[in-house]
Amino acid sequence: MDKVGVYVPGGTASYPSTLLMNSIPAMVAGVKNIYCVMPTPKGEINAGVLYAAKKCKINSIFRIGGAQAVAALTYGTKNVPKVDKIVGPGNIFVATAKKEVFGTVGIDMVAGPSEITVIADDSNRADWTAVDLLSQAEHDVLSQSILLTTSEKFAKKVSSEIKKILKTLPRKKIASKSIKNFGCIIVCKNKKELVKFANIIAPEHLEIKIKGSEKLEKQITNAGSIFLGEYSPEAIGDYLAGPNHVLPTSGSARFSSGLSVNDFLKRTSLIKCTKTGIEKIGQMAINLANYEGLHAHALSVSKRIKN
Repeated sequence: MDKVGVYVPGGTASYPSTLLMNSIPAMVAGVKNIYCVMPTPKGEINAGVLYAAKKCKINSIFRIGGAQAVAALTYGTKNVPKVDKIVGPGNIFVATAKKEVFGTVGIDMVAGPSEITVIADDSNRADWTAVDLLSQAEHDVLSQSILLTTSEKFAKKVSSEIKKILKTLPRKKIASKSIKNFGCIIVCKNKKELVKFANIIAPEHLEIKIKGSEKLEKQITNAGSIFLGEYSPEAIGDYLAGPNHVLPTSGSARFSSGLSVNDFLKRTSLIKCTKTGIEKIGQMAINLANYEGLHAHALSVSKRIKN
């Protein structure tokens, strides 16, 4: 892959980690040219993003955002090069634009608002669980935060802690709306039900904090990224743990995975058949081609066998 475009949302409030987690796999895969687009409503580029861009050897940064940035990378302009693939998160307009241009260019995924599901019980600290839920709620008013527990008592404690911590957050207006509209606590009967609901939700981030988390993890089939134990908050995955933080959302973990080096590599089939080889297997190809009514296919093989 020769050219990749990375979308970094947020203008002066942009996240350097977004640029890093989208660019590093491309670098490792050997992508030669990486271009960054980002909205700059005040004309300023976040200093952290500039530093990350230098470390990732980004070719150019273009001060454009939204659907128009996706269009520019897809079709090219006088100043913006046409790329092979567009990666990186954005708002609903960016996500929709990426979906529209898929096929003309490759995309990483159609990502929705951030999500977290936490499996916890009385053996865990309620305040830690509450703040883990809020760590996603503060992203966006549409973010989803869900607690799965077998303890109604613990559920009430977490709910109370959420209200306390919300008052202290600089982004409390965003987090409050998120928790109110998309926050949920589900009290399950047993561990089997915890697993069932977790797999139905197929969350972007799944924290398993109850005892025996490693055993429970083996039963999880749908999750973008899994965090095991009390001391593995989702924030560690955002910045330091290693696995990419560009993850499937909106239940798409049922059929897709997080961004990786593989997303920037292509595979090509190479076929070579000898005279002896085609004489051995050719008749099977002829039979199938004739059955499907593709007689030129059959003839292309039979002529070689006769010769």
